[in-house]
Amino acid sequence: MNQSTAVAPTSWLHKDSPTRKLLGGAIGNMGEQFDYSIYAFTAPIIAVNFFPSSNPVAALLNTFVVYALSFVARPFGGVMFGYIGDRFGRLAVLTWTVVLMGVGTMLIGLLPSYSSVGVLAPILLVVCRLLQGLSLGGETTGVESYIAESAPDGKRASWTSLVMSFAYIPVALVACFILGLRTVMGDAAFEAWGWRIPFLLGGVVAFAGYLLRRNLDDPDEYLEAKAEADQLALVPKSGESVAHALGQSFKTRKSMLLVILLLAPQSVAAYLLTGYMYTYLVKEGHTTATVALLSNAAAVVVLAILLPFMGRLCDRFGRKRMYAAGAAWLFISAYPAFLLAGSGSLAGALVGQFFLAFGVAVYTSAMFVGLIELFPTAVRCRSHGISYNAAVAIFGGTTPLVAAALISATGNSLAPAFYAMAIIVVFGIAGIVLVPETKDVSLRESIY
Repeated sequence: MNQSTAVAPTSWLHKDSPTRKLLGGAIGNMGEQFDYSIYAFTAPIIAVNFFPSSNPVAALLNTFVVYALSFVARPFGGVMFGYIGDRFGRLAVLTWTVVLMGVGTMLIGLLPSYSSVGVLAPILLVVCRLLQGLSLGGETTGVESYIAESAPDGKRASWTSLVMSFAYIPVALVACFILGLRTVMGDAAFEAWGWRIPFLLGGVVAFAGYLLRRNLDDPDEYLEAKAEADQLALVPKSGESVAHALGQSFKTRKSMLLVILLLAPQSVAAYLLTGYMYTYLVKEGHTTATVALLSNAAAVVVLAILLPFMGRLCDRFGRKRMYAAGAAWLFISAYPAFLLAGSGSLAGALVGQFFLAFGVAVYTSAMFVGLIELFPTAVRCRSHGISYNAAVAIFGGTTPLVAAALISATGNSLAPAFYAMAIIVVFGIAGIVLVPETKDVSLRESIY
């Protein structure tokens, strides 16, 4: 039975209620992203605590290397949880990814510093970040598949954009929480030991997400497609090798290539905003930590608010138009965005980041749902999980490191803007030209 033709439950407490499905996806995703984003806002402190203090620039770069390494684990998480998602269901992925994220986050808050255990400190930090990367590698694909397959006809972008907007709200919450801790404790106490508090709290947030998700059911779309695919040997079966099961996903390799092309501009722009901009404002704009935290939080809130509205436009006008509009805006606004953000003023920091937030919202409204629609239901978690997380690892995870390294190598504080523009030209345009319109496609079938 098609989800859109089912009789909607009257109470949001019912396990099949659309509201509960949206909340289960949104709140759990929010918890995961809360945990993952803490690292970006404590990067300068992480550098001091986990690396030798003799070379501050090298320590900061090493901190971003660890940031990037966590993304190396994401494709492996995509493979592992993609197999689980297609074999055992979307909810099997969503319940366990949030647990894994919580464990990795809490452990970071308990790690000894470099001054206590030497080189063991950054090694343990890498292990914890790899756990987080594995978790997020399954989370994004799992929640996008779950929501798109649960959405009524004609509302896939609206539902997906609404739920995924909660992935950005935690960035603002973390910024405000850290600012509050700094205000109450003082900078010295926060940098000495208070930075551990957000990581410890992250484990509690993740557990709350687990409780919300554990009693949900898989979408009818998935259950029906799985029953059909069982007969075609598309869904992994007991006793079947994982390698063979994963090999089935590469039958959609054209779609997987499109994911990589289309995701590159979004990953770079989004992680410049959420993973690097705080450091950029402090190091290059010479703003205070308060100005950097507040302005970045405000920009990310704007992004989260805009995303559901852009999702509605995406359902109306289609995916390709939103891709094109978002890429064009990001290309045109990248230079003035960093010029204003690096000016040292609060107004400049706000306007510059708002430029990036608007472009990311337009482009992302199509990307979250459009990339899911490129794959048939039976192999969606595997195919999307592998290609999506590979692209995020290559482009998103390396963005803060590349941005900091480009500035260090060239002496030009606007180098990150040129990097973003180059990615849009090289990858974005090709993806937008090649991708078919997927607004009205059936989720059951591949576009190829």
